[in-house]
Amino acid sequence: MPDQALWILATAAGAVVGSFLNVCIVRWPAGESVVRPRSRCPGCAQPIVLYDNIPVLSWLLLRGACRHCRAPISVQYPVVELATGLIWLAASIRFGFSLQALHSALFLTIVLGIALTDAREMVIPDQLSLGGLVLGLLLAPAAGPPTIVRALIGAVVSYALLWVIKVVAEKAFRKPALGVGDIHMMAMVGAFLGPGGALLTILLGAVLGLVIGLPVLWVRGRLQPMASYLPLGTFLALGAAIAHGWGEPILRWYLSTVLGL
Repeated sequence: MPDQALWILATAAGAVVGSFLNVCIVRWPAGESVVRPRSRCPGCAQPIVLYDNIPVLSWLLLRGACRHCRAPISVQYPVVELATGLIWLAASIRFGFSLQALHSALFLTIVLGIALTDAREMVIPDQLSLGGLVLGLLLAPAAGPPTIVRALIGAVVSYALLWVIKVVAEKAFRKPALGVGDIHMMAMVGAFLGPGGALLTILLGAVLGLVIGLPVLWVRGRLQPMASYLPLGTFLALGAAIAHGWGEPILRWYLSTVLGL
């Protein structure tokens, strides 16, 4: 298949996946099914027909409003569809037509869903984290890296490390620290990226939370209590995306420059 045809196909497939991801982002935190009922207008509850549900294009043609009642449709829908399409395009450019491309595209799609659900609702659905864990382990033998052994080690080490941090922090501060969703998410990250990538994700997530999250909370006047308002999963998701794309050079730089190894 010519590269250009592969890229177009990957982008279109990603946009379709992004359309479904929008449904997951909205419904899973609310405990709703992503199968039934069909997608409906939030204003008049009219089912959205197929030709009004084409990723990105339909929203543009309808000018961001329902065909029937003209109620506004959130810009989140085309943005997520476009972002997921670009994720799948980037994976196809980087890895070609391969399982490694699918491995990469699925991981970043799941990470995007987690970032948005945690930012919107302060919750990480198990369907994304534990479902992603299963996908990471299933694809590891064929798609790697990491290998199945590294994927298992990454999942277990990440899960155990976050539980230890949770227990120690709760004893030290005598208040809830870390959510189970964050721990499940990091098990998924470990399955996809291996132990090194997972540890880098935790480091980057903590740094991003301090650099970006705390100033935002300060502006909102919500600095206290910090743990109640900071969507850690969103920053871990950003860290995971960075670790996925540039993890090896970052680790090499850290080992040589910081540790002198």
